[in-house]
Amino acid sequence: MLLADVPLSRLSLSVLLLLLLLPPTSSFFPNVWSLLAAPGSVTHQDLTEEAALNVTLQLFLEQPPPGRPPLRLEDFLGRTLLADDLFAAYFGPGFPSRRFRAALGEVSRANAAQDFLPTSRNDPDLHFDAERLGQGRTRLAGALREALVAARALEHTLARQRLGAALHALQDFYSHSNWVELGQQQPHPHLLWPRQELQSLAQVGDPTCSDCEELSCSGNLLGFTLLTSGYFGTHPSKPPGKCSHGGRFDRSSSQPPRGGINKDSTSPGFSPHHMLHLQAAKLALLASIQAFSLLRNRLGDKGFSRLLDISPASSLSFVLDTTGSMGEEINAAKIQARHIVERRRGSPMEPVHYVLVPFHDPGFGPVFTTSDPDSFWQQLNEIHALGGGDEPEMCLSALELALLHTPPRSDIFVFTDASPKDAILTNRVESLTQERRCRVTFLVTEDPSRLQGRARREVLSPLRFEPYEAVALASGGEVIFTKDQHIQDVAAIVGDSMADLVTLPLEPPAVVSGRPLVFRVDALLQRVTVRIHREVSSFWIRNPAGLQTQLLVEVTGLGSRRKPGDPRPHFSHVVLRGVPEGAERGRVPLEPTGPRERGLLAASLPPALLSTAGPFSLELIGQDREGRRLHRAAPQPCTVLPVLLELAGSPGFLAPGSRAPLSVRVASFSGHQDLDLRTSVSPSFPLTSNLSRVRLEPNETAWGRLWLEVPDSAAPDSVVSVTVTATGREASPVPPTHAFLRLLVLGPAQQDPLAAPAHSSGPILASTSPASTWVTWGRAGGGRVGNPWWGTVGGVLLLLGLASW
Repeated sequence: MLLADVPLSRLSLSVLLLLLLLPPTSSFFPNVWSLLAAPGSVTHQDLTEEAALNVTLQLFLEQPPPGRPPLRLEDFLGRTLLADDLFAAYFGPGFPSRRFRAALGEVSRANAAQDFLPTSRNDPDLHFDAERLGQGRTRLAGALREALVAARALEHTLARQRLGAALHALQDFYSHSNWVELGQQQPHPHLLWPRQELQSLAQVGDPTCSDCEELSCSGNLLGFTLLTSGYFGTHPSKPPGKCSHGGRFDRSSSQPPRGGINKDSTSPGFSPHHMLHLQAAKLALLASIQAFSLLRNRLGDKGFSRLLDISPASSLSFVLDTTGSMGEEINAAKIQARHIVERRRGSPMEPVHYVLVPFHDPGFGPVFTTSDPDSFWQQLNEIHALGGGDEPEMCLSALELALLHTPPRSDIFVFTDASPKDAILTNRVESLTQERRCRVTFLVTEDPSRLQGRARREVLSPLRFEPYEAVALASGGEVIFTKDQHIQDVAAIVGDSMADLVTLPLEPPAVVSGRPLVFRVDALLQRVTVRIHREVSSFWIRNPAGLQTQLLVEVTGLGSRRKPGDPRPHFSHVVLRGVPEGAERGRVPLEPTGPRERGLLAASLPPALLSTAGPFSLELIGQDREGRRLHRAAPQPCTVLPVLLELAGSPGFLAPGSRAPLSVRVASFSGHQDLDLRTSVSPSFPLTSNLSRVRLEPNETAWGRLWLEVPDSAAPDSVVSVTVTATGREASPVPPTHAFLRLLVLGPAQQDPLAAPAHSSGPILASTSPASTWVTWGRAGGGRVGNPWWGTVGGVLLLLGLASW
């Protein structure tokens, strides 16, 4: 199943895909496990988000924003702090925290993935299991170094993934070892700094545990002062006298000495030392704060802010057709870019990254990236419309290049007057927009019905712009057709910040010729933007509340923010509709799940929906505190695919001159599948695979191996992108499915990058929640799961995460 990202704010709907029947885990639970198996447990996501919010608040306290009064710690004491509240206090009302929440969601998902990815879930070095404490510390330090190098190279998605892996291991140390049982009240002083030796480790012949036949094993650790950890499973096998991890999934716990010592949860069925869970979580949180502070120290405040997308601004990416007929469009792009640079310079909304990719025929690129607005403007100003002039052009190739170099959750604007010559890339670019969660808007100065204009080598179909429409739909963007004389006005949309937009659904949802297009505006909205394409004979705006309204490009004054203490909106159900016809496929009730401040709602999807082909949209229905109707729609459609494709690499980095094994998994959810697999890699390193075709029965899975050859000439601290595509053969007409993997080529370390942090690594706020020892924060949430890590599908649960507004 592939779910498109649903980036809504002001009253936001995000979609998290959860497959039940998860494989065994051996660490702090993901949030889902705490809800299903051990309520009240502190999870990896809890620890990660609370630590990140602690360090972010500390940054805000130490670095007051320009032109605004400094934050005061006393203003946050004794209250539950949400990410949106923190951002509103620092940047001012109306500034969204979605990018921060989504970036933190990437870290949290990468953290949880360590328990599910086949390359990491059974590796004791990555979980501090099997008394491999020194090896675990080495792998932990390596993952933090990779996160640091990737962040410095502006590969922030990769940096967040490696940070999540490092935090998972760090947090596991306090649950899987006996550090808590030894009476320690602070994190291990040498765990994050590899030049310090770990002392007092239990040796191979030292007995560590006694036999325990009960679920609770509070007294099974032998009385000694050496540091140990439990064995999990059978690889490696548990020596005589050693402790097990313990719990229902640990096969080693049935071998004497039975029982275990893990503190992953509050449930004795999963955690024999469940009574120490909160103490372990406390130390894991403090250690996670240390790790975030360490990265802040090494990256600096600006680099750390970019790592977690703390700035509310998004990046700005232009893809420009540079053929001879594009003079007006290029000038419009220049004017709008200059306007953005001048208007936002020095403000919180100044773009943090700029990308420019030109194209024509037959070429495209090179890509230009910078964080300096003056450099971006200078490069853009040097582009002129030269040569060419015929149609079609290499637009999608240039857009793919832009997507690979644009940070996630950014807006990309494509200026062209030609259809794509490389339409074969349509499906791949669609998938990449969803994987990168970037919104693509095409500004096309040729009406699809117009037949004169450019020179053409052949008669072109009136449907030739359909690839643009497909990519825009998949990304939540749009295609705007206009004329040369109007491009200056149309290009003004580039100045709008699309990061905090919500989508209001039409009522009825299908567009019918001759019928009015109706949507409802509720009191939670700050402003309304109406864009009307094509010829319009008449339109009107009706405001049943009688509020003052101005008819402009934007309508303002229709809503106000929720005041502190006001009741939160209530949401009752979600409606699913077919795309594009708008027919209702079903509606399912929503139920709150977990603590109230998390804003999670659960709904079970009917099996009939999951077996229905074609995309569908999601609409959230509810009421505000005064009983007025609330209605939100996801801007991107969701699709149930019959095939799951997963690509994974070995934990750690690549080295020049090495041969890296990768794994690919293909699973069939329904029906017989006959698939071809194709691979590609950028840059063009040798890549071989033992799996080029698979035939699957329903609920059957196939595994394959790939080998990536990294040449000696590979640039240190560079990134390699690997793509696997599955396409159905004639007997299995499955739409193409893609899996993407980015790997870091790491050069030799010149110095120890993990110096002790200069900033405070202690908690900022005391907790008011019994489930967390230090901080009670709103959950960051947000975003879709990019690569599922789980096994056989036994059911599907959609969690609708409601971000603040």
